[in-house]
Amino acid sequence: MSKCMERIYNGLVKENPTFVLMLGMCPTLAVTTSAVNGIGMGLSTTAVLIMSNMLISMLRKIIPDSVRMPAFIVVVASFVTIVDFLLEGFVPSLYDSLGLYIPLIVVNCIILGRAESYASKNPVLPSIFDGIGMGLGFTVGLTCIGIARELIGAGQIFGMNVMPDSYEPLTIFILAPGAFFVLACLVALQNKIKNNYAKKGKEVPQAAGCGEGCAACASREICGGHMISGASGSPEADRPENAAAQSGGMDNKKEQEGA
Repeated sequence: MSKCMERIYNGLVKENPTFVLMLGMCPTLAVTTSAVNGIGMGLSTTAVLIMSNMLISMLRKIIPDSVRMPAFIVVVASFVTIVDFLLEGFVPSLYDSLGLYIPLIVVNCIILGRAESYASKNPVLPSIFDGIGMGLGFTVGLTCIGIARELIGAGQIFGMNVMPDSYEPLTIFILAPGAFFVLACLVALQNKIKNNYAKKGKEVPQAAGCGEGCAACASREICGGHMISGASGSPEADRPENAAAQSGGMDNKKEQEGA
């Protein structure tokens, strides 16, 4: 069970989709005009994540590698359709607010990324908890952004007035520029906290493999590899100048052998 708890902690803190991996930015910036929209989108994505991870993990030995991505999309699309119908039937106001972004969960890189990098390679129970962790991390990120934007832009939280009557709302925060600004501020706050932990000598949570280069990263399928892969897999070897030095050394060795 410790591995399952680790998957939840991983999704909430170490590899938070919103503040660490920077995934799903389209719905993150578009629907977080209010806290209700943020938590609604987050929970919808969580439900799809849990069910798709579970089914893909169950079928991981049956799905051929050559058609795994189309198969993943079919599975995800099926659960998204169910969630879409449930929201339309039971929460029509939220359904109208989220609009097109519910069907777009099908191509959300968080869903496909976890299916490819984790659920298709691990047993059912850890995959379910991986979906719970990533979904809750996404929900927390969207809700925090929605609360900040709604509070500054409308003086409300979850539709309830919390600011005094004299407060003049800054409506730009419920528009598109406000989404970028709030996201940047929250990421900066997270980085500030991590730097303070590092200065005090405390362990700073990091995404798996970030200290060892992209070759060891559990999310390299998602990010595409943000560092140049080196022969040793270390950050120093991943740097362009060191990679060039290694290449030059190999060329010299070949010339000496030819001589």
